[in-house]
Amino acid sequence: MGNISIGQYLPFDTFIHRLDPRVKIVGVFLYIITIFFVDSFLGYLPFVILLLAMLIVSKIPLKAIFKSLKPLIFIIVITGIINLVTTGGTALWTIGPVTITKEGLYRTGFTILRLILIILATSVLTYTTSPMELTYGLEKLFSPLKRFGFPAGELAMMISISLRFIPTLFDEAQKIRMAQMARGADFESGNIINRAVSMIPLLVPLFINSFKRSDDLATAMEARMYRIGHDRTKLNEISMDRTDWTTIILFTIFCLVVIVMHFV
Repeated sequence: MGNISIGQYLPFDTFIHRLDPRVKIVGVFLYIITIFFVDSFLGYLPFVILLLAMLIVSKIPLKAIFKSLKPLIFIIVITGIINLVTTGGTALWTIGPVTITKEGLYRTGFTILRLILIILATSVLTYTTSPMELTYGLEKLFSPLKRFGFPAGELAMMISISLRFIPTLFDEAQKIRMAQMARGADFESGNIINRAVSMIPLLVPLFINSFKRSDDLATAMEARMYRIGHDRTKLNEISMDRTDWTTIILFTIFCLVVIVMHFV
């Protein structure tokens, strides 16, 4: 639980940190969409180079990079195994009822690389964009939908609060877990049913503290005159300058070139 990176922000002064949050949100979205057009390892080379450049420019430490991957290793491994055992083709090994094929190995490596690139791209967004900037960016992006009754501001606020409190809740869970273990609670031994039952002393106080924290947050927001559906002023208004427009145009051209090369 101490390795959760979602919602954490590294306050460095770099080119990527200074970009408008809308540029980073749209850029990551285009990056992920374009990845699904690639169908070869060689086609991923530009994405790997671009991602490495972003990680170097943003000065994100290697420890933070591995930290963003660690919680999702289980999902990556399970996805790889599913692709390995369900893809037909030229058989290489047969282990009981499971047949490992050449195409299966290729598809497994291909899928794992795609997942890693997507996870690291979204990590660059959260590491270089504060929750408040992310809220402003999402609100600005969704603002054209307000004329159709879409709650752009409320949705952006909910996403921002969720990202902000993910590491807080995990930290709270870790403290409760250590306190319960000091009182003799055992979360590791026994079968899966016993281990699930042993989580009750952890989950009950966690939910109670979460509701209390959300109630305190709602009270604080009301004390600051936050009202749903009302226009709100901001301490720091975001605006896109020439650098932001140049960056998003170049990034869009990059994605279009990759997609066009896929169909050529």
